[in-house]
Amino acid sequence: MIHYKEKFADRHIGPDDKQVKDMLEVLGYSNLDELTKDVLPDDILFREDKEMSPALSEPEMLAYLKQIASKNKVFKSYIGMGYYNTITPPVILRNVLENPGWYTQYTPYQAEIAQGRLEALLNFQTMVLDLTGMELANSSLLDEGTAAGEAMTMFKALGKKKQGNKFFVDNSVFPQTVDILVTRAEPLDIELVYGDYKTAQINEEYFGALIQYPNNEGSVESYASFVEMVHEAGAKICAAADILALTLLTPPGEWGADCVVGTTQRFGVPPGFGGPHAAFFATKEDFKRQIPGRIIGISKDRYGNTALRMALQTREQHIKRQNATSNICTAQVLLAIMAGMYATYHGPDGLKSIAERTHGLTQLLASNLDKIGYSQLNDSYFDTILIESKNTDAVKKVAEANEVNLRYFDNGNIGISLDETCTVETVEVLVGIFAEAKNSSAKAEIVEPSNLSIPENLQRTSSYLTHPVFHSCRSEHEMLRYLKSLENKDLSLTHSMISLGSCTMKLNATTEMIPVTWEEFNSIHPFVPANQALGYKQMIDELEADLSVITGFPGVSLQPNAGAQGEFTGLLVIRAYLNSLGQGHRNIAIIPSSAHGTNPASAVLAGMKVVVVACDERGNIDLADLATKVEEHKENLAALMITYPSTHGVFESGVKTMTKLIHDHGGQVYMDGANMNAQVGLTSPAEIGADVCHLNLHKTFCIPHGGGGPGMGPICVGEHLKPFLPGHALVNMAYDKAIPAVSAAPWGSASILLISYTYIKMMGWDGLKKATQVAILNANYMKHRLEENFKTLYSGEMGRVAHELILDTREFKKSCGIEAEDIAKRLMDYSFHAPTLSFPVAGTLMIEPTESESKEEMDRFIGALNGIYQEIKEVENEQVDTEDNVLKNAPHTCSEICGDEWEHAYARTKAAYPSNSTKTNKFWPSVGRVDSTYGDRNLVCACLPIEAYMEA
Repeated sequence: MIHYKEKFADRHIGPDDKQVKDMLEVLGYSNLDELTKDVLPDDILFREDKEMSPALSEPEMLAYLKQIASKNKVFKSYIGMGYYNTITPPVILRNVLENPGWYTQYTPYQAEIAQGRLEALLNFQTMVLDLTGMELANSSLLDEGTAAGEAMTMFKALGKKKQGNKFFVDNSVFPQTVDILVTRAEPLDIELVYGDYKTAQINEEYFGALIQYPNNEGSVESYASFVEMVHEAGAKICAAADILALTLLTPPGEWGADCVVGTTQRFGVPPGFGGPHAAFFATKEDFKRQIPGRIIGISKDRYGNTALRMALQTREQHIKRQNATSNICTAQVLLAIMAGMYATYHGPDGLKSIAERTHGLTQLLASNLDKIGYSQLNDSYFDTILIESKNTDAVKKVAEANEVNLRYFDNGNIGISLDETCTVETVEVLVGIFAEAKNSSAKAEIVEPSNLSIPENLQRTSSYLTHPVFHSCRSEHEMLRYLKSLENKDLSLTHSMISLGSCTMKLNATTEMIPVTWEEFNSIHPFVPANQALGYKQMIDELEADLSVITGFPGVSLQPNAGAQGEFTGLLVIRAYLNSLGQGHRNIAIIPSSAHGTNPASAVLAGMKVVVVACDERGNIDLADLATKVEEHKENLAALMITYPSTHGVFESGVKTMTKLIHDHGGQVYMDGANMNAQVGLTSPAEIGADVCHLNLHKTFCIPHGGGGPGMGPICVGEHLKPFLPGHALVNMAYDKAIPAVSAAPWGSASILLISYTYIKMMGWDGLKKATQVAILNANYMKHRLEENFKTLYSGEMGRVAHELILDTREFKKSCGIEAEDIAKRLMDYSFHAPTLSFPVAGTLMIEPTESESKEEMDRFIGALNGIYQEIKEVENEQVDTEDNVLKNAPHTCSEICGDEWEHAYARTKAAYPSNSTKTNKFWPSVGRVDSTYGDRNLVCACLPIEAYMEA
């Protein structure tokens, strides 16, 4: 026993050895390897294990991370550029960010068990609308640069045919945003025109323009005449704005902006070396059918009560596919909730006080620097001053000695951005630095500024955050109760398994989450000097090395900050590679009909044309149809996009035939990594013949879904594609043929890379391999236990599925009118979240148990589905009414069950407690079935005035 060390893998993997043995016996196998051979084609299986560092225990891992963290230098950064120091209210830190009741929720497609986070996101949207002065806001995007890129492509889609393809970008837009615009514009033949908005001439050749407010140098500009010129030309204008500054500045909506974007990072979310942070996107009501991302809307449930839901879901890429104008399919929900709660906690007066204090300290700093001989160049400003310096090197040397980072422009000017963490002492330190650089002993004089350094015509006069929710949580006690009241309305992994096929909802271990909140990681600005982020460099290098081993690819980019962004990036890398060979004419992407909807959307955004290949009756790619399409388009073939195992949950045996066919005809193979949870340790994208893949770190590698984000979608590529991996305008990424950036920060949402890094290090190769095998075992066990009542739509040649299975429920609609949605809603009465509904095949349920669910929990879920089958039989046999039954009326709320009136023919107990487990551990949906059609026809995406609730 002296050498015993507890294995993290035993904590992560739900079934213990006995349960694994029992399930294998049910399936007729003696060990996991036998099952693996029946599931995966023999020609792609690894013949030997790969070399990785030995698995660490949880205490060892935290100690190791402390060593790595100590290599990061936590200086005070006043660099700005959209990243600021901030104070996360502890009540939000503990009860949202560190709370699995919030971070293990799934995207709120099932609205009845997601009312808490839907309300939190509605608050976020309301906050954004109020502060920007716009009419419609989504519930967050990935980062400010991405949001600006989405605004540009939305304007392009809205443009009239006679308009040109030019998009004006003011010289004072953040450089990392410009980098993303370059990436987005080139494949779509958009011409970016750079210039000074004061002298620009906008005509009908332009469809849009982008300005920064306050701008890259910190100046607050009046854009009214420029906006008028843009609109006279028939073009539209986007303002990238500072959310805190908008408490003091006239909101862009009031001076004519068509779209306002930005980041809410400074609302209580630390810089985290670049993310994750919730971007905001607000626009006009007229553009509601083109707005990217998700919108939370107000609807009603079957009782007529107010209920929230994701509105306009037909915009989702799974519907529009290659006709989508955006590939965005995720958000930064957890961070949007934090930002919205920050505004809720502080309220309008608190936010204004923070802004006024920040501005006042900036004025104080400017006046003191002026007194010691430094000229401040901005005529008006909010929190950023631009210093004309003749001794920049001396200032930098003294600043670094005082552990302070400033922004140094190429022309010698120095930028200083203050924030809510700053105090009078901050000003004293900064003045001391500039004085010492001049060999002066001058001290700061502390005098309260008398006026704002903002022109009167740009000072905000309109009210904001008037809804009662932003006035009722001043005390921590009330804030805590509000947060808990919302959390209690949401089903998460803390309640029961979430069996979503293709979404891999599995354990997010506490040890993986802990380092994210350490100051050494979350307080680092993304643009600090490289020697201040050596801990991050070590972690990133080691994570890239591990992902390289797992995928078989030598090149890794951690920059894409969502799965669909990974798709887009991988296709751009292929495009750049083909261009380098003089084959830029290759622009055909062949995509299976079963693919995730983001695949065709990403291909179009990457400048490719989509050709759909059919699937056969077993759900596999039709090899004959593929061969025909390849031959037809061989001169222009760019790529085949596949998901492996397939979206139908099967390892297709012909995968190497497919990849060879593509290579033989000059194309590249892109593998969507959505289903990597069935590959890790058994095979790899390189093994099957792919050239590039993306990885959903929020699926396979344990970053929590957080109610719909954050996520990360890094790509891994073959040696020939490595030189084309994304670069960055501000950081040398060391790729000699790099495409421009795809995310605002060099390594995307860098702070949450720690979660996947920690998971992989604690699992080790053996643990990762076993996790994959148990995920496959769990899926096949569930298939076996359910097949008497539910037909599995697709299976492999040996009758097995991969890590997920699709239940075909269409026969019930034919026999008695019960649809897949009825089963999904009834599962809520059993205290379960529904499987993936009607994807990839309409009228089906796709289940993925993952490796971290125990046999007991799976048996409980199997029992629920088999119980529902018996309820369906009652409808089929006409024992109950075809409309008034537990399925059609599901879910049932506590208020209905306990109400004075009961109008159904079935018993209350049958509705409320359909299984023994629900009698002791019941999750109650807070609303009845939501009327989606009503919500879309009456789109409201901000908090209703309190009178509306009183009337209801």
